[in-house]
Amino acid sequence: MERVTATYYIETPYAVEAAAQVLAGEQSSGTFVAVPGETEELKQRFAARVENIELLETVDHPAIPGAISSTGKYHRAMVKVSWSIENFGYNLPVLISTLQGNLYEITQFTGLKLIDIDLPASYGNHFSGPAFGIEGCKKLAGVSGRPMIGTIIKPSIGLTPEQTAAMVRTLADAGIDFIKDDELLSASANSSFENRVDAVMQVINEYADKTGKKIMYAFNISGDIDDMQRRYGKIVKSGGTSAMISINSVGISATKKICSLHQLAIHGHRNGWGMLNRHPLLGIDFTAYQKIWRLAGVDQLHVNGIQNKFWESDDSVVTSVKACLTPMFDHRRPMPVLSSGQWGGQAPETYRRTQTTDVLYMAGGGILAHPLGAAAGVTALQQAWQAAVDGLSIEEAANLYPEFAASVKKFGKK
Repeated sequence: MERVTATYYIETPYAVEAAAQVLAGEQSSGTFVAVPGETEELKQRFAARVENIELLETVDHPAIPGAISSTGKYHRAMVKVSWSIENFGYNLPVLISTLQGNLYEITQFTGLKLIDIDLPASYGNHFSGPAFGIEGCKKLAGVSGRPMIGTIIKPSIGLTPEQTAAMVRTLADAGIDFIKDDELLSASANSSFENRVDAVMQVINEYADKTGKKIMYAFNISGDIDDMQRRYGKIVKSGGTSAMISINSVGISATKKICSLHQLAIHGHRNGWGMLNRHPLLGIDFTAYQKIWRLAGVDQLHVNGIQNKFWESDDSVVTSVKACLTPMFDHRRPMPVLSSGQWGGQAPETYRRTQTTDVLYMAGGGILAHPLGAAAGVTALQQAWQAAVDGLSIEEAANLYPEFAASVKKFGKK
């Protein structure tokens, strides 16, 4: 019988082997005490197994509150645990409950993080993965041989549909590939979802009729599932190609339902990510996280950005980009979305470290606050990526491209 294997980074004041067995028992057939009915036959079929333990360092202070060590020492290790798929089948919420459920609350652990998941071959047949992925999104946006360049409507909230549409027109004329609502806006007092779609899609459709290029605009449909489906239908009817979901907010089931409609490319915004990952010994690593959302069918997935405005290191961002680009079964790969304080100046280092143009490179203020205007902001990002691929330094690119040079003067010191 096929098995799902999870890798955990743990810290415990107890013997590592004993703590690992508690994890396996609590997350399958066992509990804190032996109970009638937990026969050897049942355990053989349904109990989780500790497959491997790699001992790491021992420290003097716990990473998070939990049991007090009688020796004053806390042991860290990498632990692999596996479950038969008979336990949960292809039910993603129950899979998540198994891999990430109450085990975070077990007192035997003063640190626990889900690092990776190994999924059996049948998952590749049962789940279809992203409907569009990297290749499909680039095709929708009319892009080839370079990154998709995108932006976020700013201010995040407060603009009317007409003001938003006017900004979209400016960005369209500059050659933008992708625009999205901010995650803080779905429908507000002065910008109903329906009116915003009508105003924005009129601009996008007119531009497509004129040029043959249809800009992707990811409208934020996050909400109750009925509202999400209704809003999804509104975008399709209006000729749109994309929708955005705050995946941590709406959950795996709602996301999977929307992705299964297969008419729009789904932009997966991971806001709330820091709550899940920021502590080095608590939560879930992106390598494991992105596999779950790929199963759900997300086409684009945020990975932060090089030299970002948040807490995440460049090494972590690069690892996340590569995780999205790593094949999983025969599914399409989700497009990594580089965002968070980005402007053209990070393009050379991003390309040097990832060696790919299969990304959506998004700049909010980096485009909209360009000293020569938003249109020049789009041009500056296009120039920055051309320079990056050509192996030019920031200084060399600034000497060659005036729009990029202006952005260096504005954002370079930041």
